[in-house]
Amino acid sequence: MEGLDFTVVLPYWDLLLTGAWWTAVLTISAGALSFAFGILFAVIVLYAPATVAYPVRALIWVFMGTPLLLQLFLIYFGLVQIGIDIPALAAGIVGLGLHFAVYNADVIRAGIVAVDVGQTEGARSIGFGRWQTLRYVVIPQAVRNTAPPIGSNMIALLKESSIVSVIGIAELVHSSQLAISETFRPFEFYITAAALYYILNLALEAGLRRFERRVEVSR
Repeated sequence: MEGLDFTVVLPYWDLLLTGAWWTAVLTISAGALSFAFGILFAVIVLYAPATVAYPVRALIWVFMGTPLLLQLFLIYFGLVQIGIDIPALAAGIVGLGLHFAVYNADVIRAGIVAVDVGQTEGARSIGFGRWQTLRYVVIPQAVRNTAPPIGSNMIALLKESSIVSVIGIAELVHSSQLAISETFRPFEFYITAAALYYILNLALEAGLRRFERRVEVSR
């Protein structure tokens, strides 16, 4: 039986770090997109006219009811057929971002509904319009109240980012597979990739805890 030899990882260390870098880029970009669209979808579903809200509800239903892999294939390979050619990295960011945006929208919608009605009435009584009340009073409170579950979605996004390797993005898993194809040492490289994911996860959790502390201070 062949023993483990982690020295085979050293010549491919730069390749793995580059993969980890692109995993971080994907997570940050798609996370920001999912947060922004999560707020937008939640506001549209709650306050927009039916002609706008129902198509967004249908989009949310489609993204919640289908696998992320299928969504990535549709965005990267399917849209080319109708003349929309999106580069692999952009397709990965858009696919991951929209997939998690619908879950963030669900969380933020619940947060908006939970904001006390008196807050809205107080804002309107001092002259705020409907959208000013949403922008400066309701949405900030909803985001504060839903920071923990949104953080959980961000951690899930980091883990799910490995799936974009199927459309050729050289993130961490893809980089590991390239090294394995040359060395035939899957255990050493997958264990190393798992350790790098854990480090990325710790960094993300530290960032989320800092965000949540700032949110608590601003209450």
